Amino acid sequence: MEAALWVAKTGLDAQQTRMTVIANNLSNANTTGFKRDRATFEDLLYQNLRQGGAQTSANTAAPTGLLLGTGTRVVSTEKLHVQGNLIQTQNAFDVAISGEGFFQILQPDGTLGYSRDGGFKLSAEGVLVNSSGYRLQPEIAIPQNAKTITIGADGTVSVQAVGQAQAQTIGQIQIARFVSPSGLQSVGGNLYRETSSSGPPQVGIPTQQGNGQLAQGSLESSNVNVVEEMVNMIETQRAYEVNSKAIEAVDGMLRFTNNNL
Repeated sequence: MEAALWVAKTGLDAQQTRMTVIANNLSNANTTGFKRDRATFEDLLYQNLRQGGAQTSANTAAPTGLLLGTGTRVVSTEKLHVQGNLIQTQNAFDVAISGEGFFQILQPDGTLGYSRDGGFKLSAEGVLVNSSGYRLQPEIAIPQNAKTITIGADGTVSVQAVGQAQAQTIGQIQIARFVSPSGLQSVGGNLYRETSSSGPPQVGIPTQQGNGQLAQGSLESSNVNVVEEMVNMIETQRAYEVNSKAIEAVDGMLRFTNNNL
């Protein structure tokens, strides 16, 4: 009986964790470049009360064993790096990646973070920064006399200055790809950090060697499907209720045993 209580308890814990993941997905439904998480479960160790294939006599063996599971747990949360929809903003400093790749962002500690959020702004020094003021790498400096700014699909940044007829190339946006983007560590602020699971970044020019292309005047929306998350939330709620019912049932059985035996 106590084993059944513990098994149901692990189910409650696992479903609570999954609900937290779903709630985070829903709360970031409008976060630029956000990638939804998925909770991954695994079953716990089994009690082997009788080994399958064990000898039952000199000439026979048990066709099946007797194994009792001890519950479940959430073993990981996996980022699903599916392309989000591109939203037209008509802002020259908004850049979306269509395909694989991440923008490289210089963090205050001197390390690089990686992001799909291309909502860039101009700093007081005239360089492109993200919403937290962290600089895009390689650094792109926009001249003060720039009249129009053009960012090509291959990341080429050019400006046309006031009084000039020809556009001038001032920089090149590069993006980084990873062998396993699901292995990146989310650190908040729409940023990821490289880990041993993700592998080292493969930096290159957009549109080349499998890299995605850039779309100026657009932002990538979150890939959260609200309807799908609502269905998952209902499913999680029902699973939680069933596990709580199992605890109530075991409690009733124990109460019956104590009162009648």
